[in-house]
Amino acid sequence: MKLRVLKRGLAAAALSLAAAAAGAAGLTVSAASSLTNAFRDIAQGYERQYPGSHVALNFGASGALLQQIAKGAPVDVFACADQETMDRAQQQHLVRAADRHDFARNTLVVIAPANATVPLGRLADLGQARIGRVAVSNAASVPAGRYTQRALEAAGLLPALASKTINTLSVRQSLDYVARGEVDAGFVYATDATLMQDKVRVAFAVPLDVPISYPIARVAGSGNAAEAARFVAYVLSPAGQAVMARFGFRQP
Repeated sequence: MKLRVLKRGLAAAALSLAAAAAGAAGLTVSAASSLTNAFRDIAQGYERQYPGSHVALNFGASGALLQQIAKGAPVDVFACADQETMDRAQQQHLVRAADRHDFARNTLVVIAPANATVPLGRLADLGQARIGRVAVSNAASVPAGRYTQRALEAAGLLPALASKTINTLSVRQSLDYVARGEVDAGFVYATDATLMQDKVRVAFAVPLDVPISYPIARVAGSGNAAEAARFVAYVLSPAGQAVMARFGFRQP
């Protein structure tokens, strides 16, 4: 319990610092953890194209970011890793339908430590006795966790793998667990796996009945609406899409 409270406090403090760094004329962008590297580059490109602008980035699980916005956090742009989270934002009138746009797609994969010897080629292989622990992001707040849950349910494997599951707060945490060899396998996005190719290997792509689509929107309560809309437009522009492609994201 104390650890959860501490993590929530640190997340809130990070957002406050991001907002303060943005300043009155700046922009605060809350984005899913899997967008970390791509959005850092996009923010730099945006600032170069628009001298005098400043983008403060706040990364985390999509659901946690939505909760921050719902509680009044000073966020101008919201980018999440699934349509469901953005739908909830729209239902709560935190974003407007006309302001949301799909800007990228991704793939869910199962990864293993680079030196792993257990063969993995399909979901059922995770049930092998030699696979002891599997990192899965929390389905309550992380889209990757919900995608994973859907895939395991469809394959009839959710109950069988329950005892092996290690819950994580984000796909990046799952990636770190696998990279350090603390678990035998993990569910992450393909774009995350490419960041540690020397420490993890992709075992296989996870079959899903829905595409992994990323939406972005100007937050309805933004105090800097014009700047927020301009940032969204930049993400959708050829320059922004080139950055997304460089980090392995596919076009929407």
